[in-house]
This record gives sequence, structure tokens and C-alpha cells, in this order.
Amino acid sequence: MIQQQILAKVPEVQSIVARVGSDEIGLDPMGLNETDLFLIMKPSDQWRGPKESVVDALREVMEQFPGIDYGFTQPIEMRVSEMLTGARGDVAVKVFGDDLQALNDAAQLIAKSIHALPGAAEVIAPKVEGFRYLRVLPDRYRLGELGISVESFQRQLRMALEGETVGVMLEGSIRTPIIIRGDERLRENLDTLARLKITGEHASAYSLETLARLEMVDGPIRVDHEQGQRFANVQVSVEGRDLTGFVQEAQSAVQALALPAALRVTWGGQFENQQRAAARLGLVIPASIVMIFIILMLTFGSMSQALLVLLNVPFALVGGVFALALSGEYLSVPASVGFIALLGIAVLNGVVMVSHFNERIATGEAIETVIRKGAERRLRPVLMTTLIAALGMVPLLFATGPGSEGQRPLAIVVTGGLLSSTLLTLYLLPRVFVWTAGREHLKGVGQ
Repeated sequence: MIQQQILAKVPEVQSIVARVGSDEIGLDPMGLNETDLFLIMKPSDQWRGPKESVVDALREVMEQFPGIDYGFTQPIEMRVSEMLTGARGDVAVKVFGDDLQALNDAAQLIAKSIHALPGAAEVIAPKVEGFRYLRVLPDRYRLGELGISVESFQRQLRMALEGETVGVMLEGSIRTPIIIRGDERLRENLDTLARLKITGEHASAYSLETLARLEMVDGPIRVDHEQGQRFANVQVSVEGRDLTGFVQEAQSAVQALALPAALRVTWGGQFENQQRAAARLGLVIPASIVMIFIILMLTFGSMSQALLVLLNVPFALVGGVFALALSGEYLSVPASVGFIALLGIAVLNGVVMVSHFNERIATGEAIETVIRKGAERRLRPVLMTTLIAALGMVPLLFATGPGSEGQRPLAIVVTGGLLSSTLLTLYLLPRVFVWTAGREHLKGVGQ
């Protein structure tokens, strides 16, 4: 392929392996007109710039070939997306309907409208039509005159082109089927096929062109089905913005197209996985906070002190949100997992502070002394807890290899949340303790 030769000229590309079409067992969602180009890259320290610049250089090469739709992904990510959603790309727009031409027209309109949105890197719309087929229309009257049944005509034609198994040859434990099939030239040359002999009664033979009309027609490259219904899949890769915001704009753009009522549009791909994960996190995070609150209630025997410790959670969330904003990252699933990890560390620091305050109050110290001395004594344990967790995030913060896209948001959230949580815990938590738990203890002493 000429594309391979030109792509290989990009300095960061070491070698290229191409795979054309789908496998024989039909489990691969690729079509016969699609090609996977696996680019083996040189070590990242030999690149001229970051990954984005390498991808831009590859895009410049692919733009030299009009009529070719392309997209960039990674092998493992590609396979996982295909298994989970049946499509590649960050967003998959599936158009369901019965009319293939209507599906093709709708897919092209959707691709054109989405491609105009900011953040749409590659938009691949399926080409439903464009494959050349040979149509054989038997002349039933002529076959009847010659005493050839349509079934016999089709069987002989199928045997010549596809072959027919007539037996099995045993070679030890190996069973080799015996197939009778016509010459290979029948499948390569239309004139040769037209002269194919069809046997009739009394061993008479007639050429195929005298028994049927042969014509070349355009037909579908492939017909995709899901849940027993035809659909066309528009694949979209998103760069430079969050998936949720992009899909919201894309949905508005598709709704403005006023597609036929017979067509139904659904949204999937990585966006579908993100929505599913976000829904689960919407249950997990509140459940985690409730469980932490119950444990704190059992630990301190006081609702006010349990709520006081939970104040560290918003302290940590503030830093995580600001860290995401400053780094230019978005609220993704890895970032959400980072917020969950912050809950435990923030609550632990709060428990360390409040427990020590309670111990000093129990010895009869004045509340002002408890707050001042307690904050000084707990400074080292709180810093140790924070530094150990923060240092563990440093390799993820500066990771550039495969998988760093998922590691970096988590590390950014945890690091920023630890910084704000530590500062606010040491400064604000003692002051809030005076207003809540400290007053309860003073009231108990007064009584």
C-alpha cells in the first residue's frame, strides 16, 4: 500500500503492519473495505515533540489521500471498544432504520454536522453503497424449454463458483474435505463466466449467457444489524474537550437536522461507557459518604463531631477541582476515582485532629490550649500522611507512556485535593472545632 510507504517516512514511525478486511469466522466488526494499520513507534525519547504533534504529522500524510476515512486509536483500546460497544471511537452515533439508502443519507448528514463542531478530530461515516456485484437473472422460459429446473441451474452455478463438498479424505486423524469447484478464472473474468456450460437433459450443455442475463450492479458493502434491525454507525474521535459537553452539542446539531421519523438515533461508544460509569459513581460516592458518617458516629458518639470530620471532604474537593482546571483536564472517570480516593485521606486527617483534641480536653485543658497545642502536635502526623500519598502520585503526574491518559487525571485530583485538604484541615478545622465540639465539652464541664 502506498499509504504505508508514505507513513513510514514520518520519523517517529519505526515500522507498519497492515491487516485488510475481517477474519473468516466473522466475529470482527470490520468490513471487507477496511484496513487496520498498526504503527510501531520508536521510543518516545526519540520523538520530535509530544504525542499530539506526532498524530498531527500522521494526519497531514493521510490528508494526501482523498476518499479515505481514517481514525487514530490504540490496539487494546480499539478491541475493548469493539467488544463493549461494537464500535470504535469516543462517540458512536447509531442510526436505525429499514431503508439502506435513507440510512446512508442520514449518516452522511450527521457526519457533516458533527464534523463542524469544535473538538471533532475524525468523523467516519459508513459507505453503505459502492460495492460491485454480478447479478445473474435466469431466463425461466428458456430454462423450461430446455428442461432445466431453476434449482438445478442454481446448484450447477453454485458448484462452479463456490464449490460443493462431495466427500472426505481420511489421512490418519486428519479429515480433508473433497470439494469440486470450477476454474479460478470463472471468478475473475466475466467473459469466461458467460461461457460456463450448464448441463441439461440428455447431457446437453448450454452456455450461461444463453440461459441468463448477466449484469454488474452497485450494492451494499455490508449491512450492519443490531437487535435484529439495520443501522449505520458514525464514529467520532474527540480531542481537546470533554466528551459530555461535546455530545450535548452534537445531539443538538443532530436534532436540528430533522431526520425522517422512520429513523431512530442512539449514542454510544466511549461516551456510553462514561455515562454508565458516572451513573455507578453517582451511587457509590453518596453510599461511601453515608458509610463514613456512620463509622464516625460510632467512633466519636457525636453527630456534630462526625459532621466536623466530614468537613474535610469539601476541603479536598476544592483542591481537586482547581487542580483539574489549572491543568486543563476534564472531569473523567479516572478523575472521579481520584475524588473517591481523597475521601479516605481527608477523613483520616480529620479523625487524627479531632481524636487528639478530645484526648486533651478529657485531661481538663482549656479549649484555647487544646486547639493550639493539639494543632502543633498533630502537624507532623497529618503532613506524613499527606506527603506519603502525594509522593506516590508523582510518577503518575509525569507519566507519558501508554495509559498515562487515565493515570494523569487521577493523580492531578489527588495531589491538588491533598494540598487544599491539608492546609484547610490545619487552619480551619481547629477553629470550627471551637464552635462545635469545643462548646459541647465546655457545657459538659459547666454542668
